[in-house]
Amino acid sequence: MLRLLVASAHIPEATGSGPGVHVSARFRGVPRSTRVVPEEHSPTWNETLAWPLGTRPLHPTASLTLRLRHWGQPAPRGDLGATTVSLDRLVANPGLPLALSHVPLLDPRGQPTGCTVTLRCSYVPRGMAGDATVPLQGRVPPPAVSPGSPHHPGKPSAGRKEDFQVRVRVIEGHQLQGNDIKPVVTVLIGQHRFRTRIRVGNNPYYNEVLDSRATRAEAVIGVFQVRDSSSGMGCHAVVRLLSPPLPSPQLDVGTIYRAPGRSLSWKWLSLQHPHRPDAGSRGYLRVSLAVLHTGEPVPEKEEPAGDEDVEANLLQPPPCAATLQLRIYRAEDLPQGGHWLCTRVMPPDANPAWNEVFFFPLRLPPICDEIQLAILGGSRSSKVLGTAILHLSQISSAGAELEEGTPGFLPCFGPSFLPFYGPRPDAARTPSTDTGMAYRGRVLLELSTHMGTPDRRQRDTIAPKDIARVQRHLPRRQFGLCGIFYSATMVPAGPELLRFELSLGNYGDAGDVTCKPAASVTPHGCPLFDGNRYHYLPWYGDKPVAAVTSFWEDAGHRWDALNLLRALCRRLERNVAELRGARGDTRGDIGRRLLRQLVQDCGRALPQLEAQPTPTPLDAHLRAARLHLLRHVVAAAAVPPRAGWDTLLPVAESWLGRVAALAVEPQASMPDVLLWLLRGEQRVACARVPATDLMFSRSGPGTCGRLCGRIQTLFLAGSGDIRAQLRLRLWLGRVADSGDLPRHLEGTLRIYAETYENQTKLLGKWGPRGLLGSPGFSDSAGKVGLPRHSIRPPKGWRWDGPWTVEPQRRLLLDMETNVGEVLEEVYENESRWLGREWGPAAMASTDASGAAVPPKEEVACPQGWHVTDGWRVDVTGAVDEAGWEYGVSAAPGSPPPAWHATEKTYHTHRRRRWLRTRCRDPGAQGREQDVASFLQLVGAHSPKAAAGAEAWEYGSLWGCHFHLQPRAGDVCRRRCWQRCMVPAQPPAVAPLFLLEGSPGAEDLAEEDKPAAAERQARGSSRTPPRQPVPLILCTFQQPNFFQLRCYIFQALELAPRGTKATADPVAHVAFVHVSQSTRVLTGTLDPLWDQTLLFHRVLLYGDPRGVRDEPPAMVVEVFDQDGGDGSLAQVSTPPWRQGVFSVPLGIRPLLRLVALEVLAWGLRGLRSSVRAPSLEVQCGGQTLRTPTITDLAANPNFPINAFLLTLHLPVEEEYMPPIRLRVLDTRDFGYRPEVGQASILPRITAKKVAADKAAEEEEDEDEDDWWSKFYAAMGDKAKSRRGTNRDRLKVSQSLGPGAGDKDGNKIYSCELEAVPQFEGLQDFCQTFPLYQPGGHPTAGEDPAPVGEFKGLFHIYPLPEDPGVPPPPRHFQELPPSQPQKCLVRVYVVRAFDLSPRDRNGLCDPYVRVSLGMKTLGQRDQYVPNTLEPVFGSGCQPPCQYVPGADGTPAARLFEVTGTIPLEKDLRVSLLDYDLLPPDQEIGTTTIDLENRLLSRFRAHCGLPTLYRTAGPGCWRDQLPPSRTLEHFARTRGLPAPEFSAEGTTVTFGDQTFLLSHFESGPPPHQYPGPPRERLALHVLHACHLVPEHLETRTLYNSTQPGLEQGKVQMWVDVFPASLGPPGPAVDITPRKPQRYELRCVVWNTRDVDLGDTNLVGQRMSDIYVVGWLDGLEEQRQRTDVHYRSLHGDGGFNWRFVFSFEYLAAEQLCILPRKEHFWSLDETVLKVPPKLILQVWDNDKFSADDFLETGEGVVALHRAGEQQAASLSRSGGPGIAGNRDDEGKLELSLELLTAKEAEERPAGKGREDPNMYPTLPAPVRPEWSFLWLQAPLRSLRYSIWRQHRCRISLGLALLLLLALLLTFIYATPGYLAMKLVNPLRSLHLAGGERPAAGAGKP
Repeated sequence: MLRLLVASAHIPEATGSGPGVHVSARFRGVPRSTRVVPEEHSPTWNETLAWPLGTRPLHPTASLTLRLRHWGQPAPRGDLGATTVSLDRLVANPGLPLALSHVPLLDPRGQPTGCTVTLRCSYVPRGMAGDATVPLQGRVPPPAVSPGSPHHPGKPSAGRKEDFQVRVRVIEGHQLQGNDIKPVVTVLIGQHRFRTRIRVGNNPYYNEVLDSRATRAEAVIGVFQVRDSSSGMGCHAVVRLLSPPLPSPQLDVGTIYRAPGRSLSWKWLSLQHPHRPDAGSRGYLRVSLAVLHTGEPVPEKEEPAGDEDVEANLLQPPPCAATLQLRIYRAEDLPQGGHWLCTRVMPPDANPAWNEVFFFPLRLPPICDEIQLAILGGSRSSKVLGTAILHLSQISSAGAELEEGTPGFLPCFGPSFLPFYGPRPDAARTPSTDTGMAYRGRVLLELSTHMGTPDRRQRDTIAPKDIARVQRHLPRRQFGLCGIFYSATMVPAGPELLRFELSLGNYGDAGDVTCKPAASVTPHGCPLFDGNRYHYLPWYGDKPVAAVTSFWEDAGHRWDALNLLRALCRRLERNVAELRGARGDTRGDIGRRLLRQLVQDCGRALPQLEAQPTPTPLDAHLRAARLHLLRHVVAAAAVPPRAGWDTLLPVAESWLGRVAALAVEPQASMPDVLLWLLRGEQRVACARVPATDLMFSRSGPGTCGRLCGRIQTLFLAGSGDIRAQLRLRLWLGRVADSGDLPRHLEGTLRIYAETYENQTKLLGKWGPRGLLGSPGFSDSAGKVGLPRHSIRPPKGWRWDGPWTVEPQRRLLLDMETNVGEVLEEVYENESRWLGREWGPAAMASTDASGAAVPPKEEVACPQGWHVTDGWRVDVTGAVDEAGWEYGVSAAPGSPPPAWHATEKTYHTHRRRRWLRTRCRDPGAQGREQDVASFLQLVGAHSPKAAAGAEAWEYGSLWGCHFHLQPRAGDVCRRRCWQRCMVPAQPPAVAPLFLLEGSPGAEDLAEEDKPAAAERQARGSSRTPPRQPVPLILCTFQQPNFFQLRCYIFQALELAPRGTKATADPVAHVAFVHVSQSTRVLTGTLDPLWDQTLLFHRVLLYGDPRGVRDEPPAMVVEVFDQDGGDGSLAQVSTPPWRQGVFSVPLGIRPLLRLVALEVLAWGLRGLRSSVRAPSLEVQCGGQTLRTPTITDLAANPNFPINAFLLTLHLPVEEEYMPPIRLRVLDTRDFGYRPEVGQASILPRITAKKVAADKAAEEEEDEDEDDWWSKFYAAMGDKAKSRRGTNRDRLKVSQSLGPGAGDKDGNKIYSCELEAVPQFEGLQDFCQTFPLYQPGGHPTAGEDPAPVGEFKGLFHIYPLPEDPGVPPPPRHFQELPPSQPQKCLVRVYVVRAFDLSPRDRNGLCDPYVRVSLGMKTLGQRDQYVPNTLEPVFGSGCQPPCQYVPGADGTPAARLFEVTGTIPLEKDLRVSLLDYDLLPPDQEIGTTTIDLENRLLSRFRAHCGLPTLYRTAGPGCWRDQLPPSRTLEHFARTRGLPAPEFSAEGTTVTFGDQTFLLSHFESGPPPHQYPGPPRERLALHVLHACHLVPEHLETRTLYNSTQPGLEQGKVQMWVDVFPASLGPPGPAVDITPRKPQRYELRCVVWNTRDVDLGDTNLVGQRMSDIYVVGWLDGLEEQRQRTDVHYRSLHGDGGFNWRFVFSFEYLAAEQLCILPRKEHFWSLDETVLKVPPKLILQVWDNDKFSADDFLETGEGVVALHRAGEQQAASLSRSGGPGIAGNRDDEGKLELSLELLTAKEAEERPAGKGREDPNMYPTLPAPVRPEWSFLWLQAPLRSLRYSIWRQHRCRISLGLALLLLLALLLTFIYATPGYLAMKLVNPLRSLHLAGGERPAAGAGKP
């Protein structure tokens, strides 16, 4: 949990009249914001913001961004500055809060703005005590009255389902593909499916809200699916929330939840085909998405300004298809058993080999960051053996985080091993451990990504050559892990022996049998009491050492680069933190040092990266990215910033974030180092350390891990609690490099073998016989061991000296060690036979369990102790006067099972308890020296100390505690044999890494082989004892003594335990192996100890310089003395700062005298059983008690209200104790139970000055209805039906300093209580919730209040000099506290964003108003089928009709009377009407009428802008403005105003105002009223009172607490009956839609893209035009057909007539219709007035073809009330088609009202009456006719007219061709005839010639 306390800010240029300021903070993309406070020079919040971290701990590079902003103003105009706070100090010291004072804020250019902020951060890691129960030490302000407080949002408890609200607004579609489609949108949220209404066209408009409730445990997936309702074809976009990855998602709703405001508004989604996602976009869908958690507000609708580029405003670009290829080669170190790994089942094997490859489809960019892998086991693979996670952000890069065009890279990994972690096999037997910490094996993986969609394969087998390729790159090297344990404290108490285990993978795991044994476990230790609170292991000078050798891949090139980058990040973080806190000239020095060191660090890292090998693709990509980034940083850091050192901070923070993003290594392959605490054989707690942090490298100190060879403090956790604090030194590296390890060790290593020789006392003699199952030789825990002569050193080792007896004194420390006082007890036992006298029993003296002990007379006082008093009989408890208790034994010789205080005749046994107290002798030596003397820390290891001594250890039973000196009753004894060993030859590496495996276990000796063969022949299955693992100790010869001084002053805001309301806190301070406690303070949750704890002679081993550099951690725990062992708070702090042991100056807070004024007004909301409560106020050790409220039901206010306390409180606010409230009830017999409590953290303030006064500038107002004022206040002149700006009625003229402008008619987008300038309407008294005493909610849940306290507190300093008079009291002028009757008028205007309640996604809302026992509103007056109802005045009967000035009904409203404060909570509920009751509640808002009545801002009735005596704006208040001004002056303690006789001048305060200052002339409006009242109203407006307003209240539902169900706009007027009757009510009857008629004349078309081709290849179509209004598809009309259009031209002269209803206030068409014939009510649809025109091709024998379409919004412009305007468009851009070429449509549009349409009738088409205008038949070409009517004529126009020249020429050519053919045909015959008979021809010719001649004379 990360908590941020925003204390205060400093704004030097604050005017005091701004819109209010607030601080917004963002962490990991999650925003939080404080409440809004008035803008002052030093605004104060003292508000805590929290971020749950879950399983993601705080990273050292994490930062917190804060921004100081003006409320309600857009960025960047409203920003006052921003800053970034690094959280590295919190990570380094989670228990030390980060307190920063006066942090400067910067503008976007990095320049200081002059504003500062004071804050405090705290971090509680997951699982630490106090994570969910300890409140942050800081101020929690009195909560403001929250609208809808009965359903105030709360935090969900951990471990249960959390509620979310998924709200989807489907706005419109764009460019949907298809012809004549009817699209419908389907949204799937969880298991619920929602769908919109069916629309028509390619650009449908929906504007529908789909709402659902989801839980975190559910996989909530939203699928937007757009389908054609006629054809069933569709496309979709997938959206998911908190669910596992889908194969091809497009949008992660987690992104929406992390977006600002938890929403994405007016975004476009790209739609793809569900089965062909790569086919491209099939259209776009505009949506608004919101995913809200409990308590988060619904974002306001933000419509985009103007048209937008769809492609540029896509919510996410279309994803790229890719294939993720995952190769799984083999695994190792898996638990034994049958396993599944998404592969075939493998036989039981610890190292299975799968060699399979899997193919997964992937969309880039990916929507999730994690790839989770799991190893499954069991018969059905139902058990998860281990899990691992690959982060895509670490194995891929989009290139966005780098500059200069560096390309990113696709996801890739390996081939490399990936460690898996999960529960251990014995997790069921050890539920206290963290089951996800254990190492469960490694898997060899390779991951690659290829662009393109995968084929149908899902899995395949890896080729053998690929397997061989991978094996060549995985050589193994031997690594050594060493741990030196310095101290272990805060360990569990008990007789069980404790030890620690150090493991790396399976190496060193004592429960693993696959690896050789190693010296990985510390020797057994018995926890020792430290004398105060905790237990520790008494290691002292002999520090145990654990050493583990293992074999892993050598990835040194990766580890070195990683450690270099992390070292660079750590150094840069420190410099950035110093630069952030620097002031003045020091910033330049720190900046120069930062740049210099950054260049040096980059210079060291660059050569290492350049020489780094890259065996895998990921290595190459990371190396290239790191080189590019470091070179860029070096180049940028080489030049100082030109704009000044103030600009360096954001640049350095950017460098830090980018380097930290690359300082990761997913291919480390080596598992983490695990530290386990073992109690016996049970694993109690665990800690995990990354191996890279411990890795040693020969390349230099910079390449070593940050913890390599350094002493560190680890907290071992189990079950979420700290089970041990361990201080140790760890080293990890190659064994070949371990020669440098001795330089990290400050002591001397001693390696030895150990075994215990056991004997039993039998018949008074000691011997090895009769051991009763115990072995003759064993280890310290009693397990079977080898005799010392059978133990051999490992290979390469030899013995160093003989076997010696060395008692393990750390195991022999008495349980009374460090105890100063002991109470000894002995039970005296007597027995008797029935009817006889009592006599000594067989066992005359026993302990409490019945075991025999020596008589009390023989119990000697041990040395060093003395007896304070003699033996005495314990007569307390259930015993008789002599101390006897009696019983009957169940069996002879056994003690009675139960004891009784009264003697009976059948009793056979009795006993009594003898007590004696002995104390330790006060000597020169303390407890530390006593323990050191017993352990013989000096000279204990010399041979002389143990020579010749048997050193037996004695005990009463095996397994019990042993002691050195024999005692009566000891029946067993043992002694420890040890023998040191040394290497046979001086090794080149650390000797402790040569102890791998059991000594001599590799092969048996020759003399043991026959014995083994003989056992095998006999069939003996008993396993012989194994060789013991050598023990390693690091011995320190001389300790060092230190002194610790712990100053504990106080604790604040502790949480009590159990059912107690208070606690008896005591603080326990633990340091190493000593602890002390403060005194116990009873009955307080804010203890002030003011105590110093001195730790004398704290014994620490090692170099004192090392202790100075790496001091041990100190733990402070606060406990309730009577609360068992549950801690109230726990925080870990450093032991000292800057190496100084002295006390810092100012550690004790400075106190000063202050006055605490208490206004105790009354109690509210207590349960009915409370009769006569009183209040108790506690602060600073003083208590104030108020008088009792005698009758809570009649008057819940206190009879006396003002009180004063004088206190001494700290000057610094962070040390100021809280004010605690306790409500006590008075009942019979003096019983006063506590019924409620509260805690308030105050702050010291100065006396509040009088309110600023301002005057207003008068502006006139036209006579119009209330809705005109409503829309004018919203700034919409078109809807207000006004042409001037006079209806805004702004007050802007200043009458005094700090005055600002106020709107007279104001619409607030929030509750009136949330408006900053009105201080939550708690300026008179605030409301403090009371909680159940001693009741503590579940972790993560907010407690439920049991009542409220109304009051106020003022703390201000008093003068120390008694002669100086104190400042005046605050609470002097108080209103009467008696209940008063009031008339309440409730105006409910409208509601919006309602949550659907019906299956159709709508609801039927109606209003119900409740005040006390009175309820108004009828269920049959509902608004059907809507989510945005307009109620008018709430306007349901039994609303009363209040007559206006002229006697007509002025308004319908809810009027109800009530007694305040007995009936103070007004509930306005919206319910959903159902046919059968009961009706569902939509939401409720609650208004505290008492706060409005008592507020000095006059919130009970808003001030109108103008004073009118009649008309729509008639004055409705009870008092005229002049009397209201007098009442205001009296409540504020100001002198009464003095008016002149004419009323044009008034003196108010120390100023005089003239009416001429506000009105330049006579009032232009009607009924202005007298000047006196107008002037008084102007002055009232200048006093910052509540104006005439409309507030927007949020609705909440009790079934879904914290989730908004919508908003309602309303206002409330409260009129006390004592002031007389009120004025007339306001008429807010909603406007009715008007009927309009749109006449559209389609004249011509041009350039229409034709769809058909005629016989001669011409493009032609028979075109006609279809038109309709969007939403009125049933009014679709079409023109006649223009046949045979050859050029896209068409003439129509056709009139479309569309009749519709239009609401001018919203500029939407109102379409009432029934969804189905069985629907009871009409659904009112509101759509923009959009005219849709389409051009179609007429076909006779097939369906008509769609050509083009066009859409346009009809602009309803009206120049006057009685004139109709028309809009014509001729020849403009017409129809935007789907192709590049566009057609044009010539048309005329005329808009008429219903009356004008009746006066100027016109028919459709060219029908009668054909007027306005008269449409003649279109002049169309002669060929424009249907071809079936005249086929020949059709041929004439289609062929002859266009091709007659070609036809004529063709005919002529055809004739010539015929003649030519004839000639050719006839010519051969003719010639033959001529040639065959030529003489005949001649003869014929000659015969004729004479004949001719003969005829002559």
